[in-house]
Amino acid sequence: MKVPEWAYGVPPISVIGESYCTPYPLELIVKKKINKLSSSQFQVFDLSGNFLLKVDGGVWNFKLKRVLLDPAGFPILTLRGKINIFLANNFKKKEPDFHITGAYTSLSFKVYEGRRLIAEVKHNFTLESFCKGKEKYKVKVYPEVDYAFIVALLVILDENDTP
Repeated sequence: MKVPEWAYGVPPISVIGESYCTPYPLELIVKKKINKLSSSQFQVFDLSGNFLLKVDGGVWNFKLKRVLLDPAGFPILTLRGKINIFLANNFKKKEPDFHITGAYTSLSFKVYEGRRLIAEVKHNFTLESFCKGKEKYKVKVYPEVDYAFIVALLVILDENDTP
């Protein structure tokens, strides 16, 4: 018998906030648009086209700073380049809270908390979309998982793997 990838009663994974956790699987479309050589933007929509999040920031700016905004335009998270990052409850452990398999260069990756699969990302890359400065991701976030956190991981991975 195959064990489901998620089950009810599992504690929520809330890194940015519980308001970004849903009790059901959530499928997202993340659109990346490069406005200029120094500026790019990510916009996050659900499958119905509802605008959920936006990430602004420079592509090659000196501080490597990006800001995650809610639909009203209020900042909820600032992303900056750092060498080592640990979550507050895990600074003494040697094992990571989360790990990613795959890579941006392989066009998809999965996010795990321990052995639990919590999200899947597929990059819909085409040479035409890349040349136009418009790329798209499909993201599946499992129930009770902070989708804003998953989007932040996607942006970090995209920034690290963009030449």
